[in-house]
Amino acid sequence: MEILDILIIGGGPIGLNCALEAKKNNLTYLIIEKGTIVNSLYHYPLYMRFFSTAEKLEIDGIPFISTAPKPGRQEALEYYQGITRHREVNINLYEKVLKVSKTEDVFDIKTSKSAYQAKNVVISTGFYDIPNLMNIPGESLSKVKHYYTEPYPYAKQKVVVVGSSNSAVDAALETYRKGADVTMIIRHAEISKSVKYWVKPDIENRVAEGSIKAHFNAEIVEIKENSVIFKDENGQINEIDNDFVLALTGYLPDFDFLRNSGIELQGDCLNPLYHPETMETNVPDLYLAGVVCGGKDTHLWFIENSRVHAEMIVGNILLREPRA
Repeated sequence: MEILDILIIGGGPIGLNCALEAKKNNLTYLIIEKGTIVNSLYHYPLYMRFFSTAEKLEIDGIPFISTAPKPGRQEALEYYQGITRHREVNINLYEKVLKVSKTEDVFDIKTSKSAYQAKNVVISTGFYDIPNLMNIPGESLSKVKHYYTEPYPYAKQKVVVVGSSNSAVDAALETYRKGADVTMIIRHAEISKSVKYWVKPDIENRVAEGSIKAHFNAEIVEIKENSVIFKDENGQINEIDNDFVLALTGYLPDFDFLRNSGIELQGDCLNPLYHPETMETNVPDLYLAGVVCGGKDTHLWFIENSRVHAEMIVGNILLREPRA
């Protein structure tokens, strides 16, 4: 079995950037991705626009040409998948990594389809795979959606949107404009300050005029087939008619996978232990890249500020194993 210089887990933008950096430095590498190329972006809402401008999403100095100031999901898919094709990136798709273990100086990587060995492993799996559950009765009902794609299925429906982040606000506005009767249940006292600056006034004005109902300092306590029960800011229990619940309460990294790989997780937010200058974890030669570095603090890292991880990781590997 060939022993790779680097095996990269996750074919998102940062995983691709790590691959391009490895290729540029003549390191043997392979990406293992459980879905399609940039799988998380593929599952974003169809009409989502990035907070970052196009140049902040570029990898390996390859220009990202966008027709709008803020590129959307489809443009990003074209950009990253186009790079993968034209740069002939070594990537295995629809293959899930099951276990990473280390024997002496070599990692053994078992997947759903095969097994590999590598001197170094980079985990760049993001955080979009596991919904942050509310853990309340009725959350498993089919009408409860933890992912939002487009507004059309919710026309003329009574929709409850849980949360006040970008995804929740986008869902509330889009479904409202397609004829849904929208109620937002928000645990905090206001719309999140992190909401895109050009969207925040829109949602605040729709709430102020009553077009979208919003209950602040509130939380759902139970979901039923035809209704939702929630506790308002005064502690009173309310029940409202309901057809669909969009529980957009955020997502989490696969902490079990990180633990099973030997990575230490620290504090209430389960922040993985790594060296900030090299991205190497407490397991020698095992690295983290991208948003997975933030633990439950998923707002800390995004494409724009984690593109540098690829150069940091490969640079550290080259220092230990210089090449001509």
